[in-house]
Amino acid sequence: MRFQNSILFAGMLALAAAAPCKPVKPVDPAPAPTPTPTPEPAPPVATPEPAPADPAPAAGGITADMLTKIAPATASCAGADFADECADAATAATAISNSFTKYKITEVGEQAALVSIMLFESGNFKYNKNHFPGVVGQGTRNMQSPAFNEMYAKAIGVTDPMADNDSSFGSAAWFVTSQCSPEVRTGLAAGTQAGYEAYLTQCVGTTSTPERIAGWTAAIGAMKG
Repeated sequence: MRFQNSILFAGMLALAAAAPCKPVKPVDPAPAPTPTPTPEPAPPVATPEPAPADPAPAAGGITADMLTKIAPATASCAGADFADECADAATAATAISNSFTKYKITEVGEQAALVSIMLFESGNFKYNKNHFPGVVGQGTRNMQSPAFNEMYAKAIGVTDPMADNDSSFGSAAWFVTSQCSPEVRTGLAAGTQAGYEAYLTQCVGTTSTPERIAGWTAAIGAMKG
């Protein structure tokens, strides 16, 4: 019986050895991770070139174009009765601008008032001295009286304030800053007709006329743009 079992066991082993083994399905290897692409660096953003700055206005802000717009007759000195006294718009603009810088006349309303009174009193910059009726010592572009011209000459350290353009065109700015009240100057800065009329009557000591107001209106309009 033991022998018989041994035979059976041996036979089973032989059958097992003869039967082919079932192949084991290979396990698919895990897919390799997809590499994350390295982002390309963004191209540098070009910094826009700054826009060119507008050219700086002339000192005092007055130009020959402004003056010829206010008073076209200032474009030229052709035909002036006293050629040596006449100043054209280009010459006047430089001298007026210098005076506004020197005396710190920065408000357009005040600048327009001074331009208008100089244009009126000097016949569009054609005269530097009083010829009608011919008061000796009266002159500059705002036709100051001899007494004020004496004060002005001492203030700026010259003998004759009518001798050069800067002195002659500077008199209106000197006058308003030294002889007019703060209230008058505030009225001029406001750029109103009432302020201009107060300047004429309370400081300059003259009357307001349609011709003066027309000149001031043209000046304030041109200079305010």
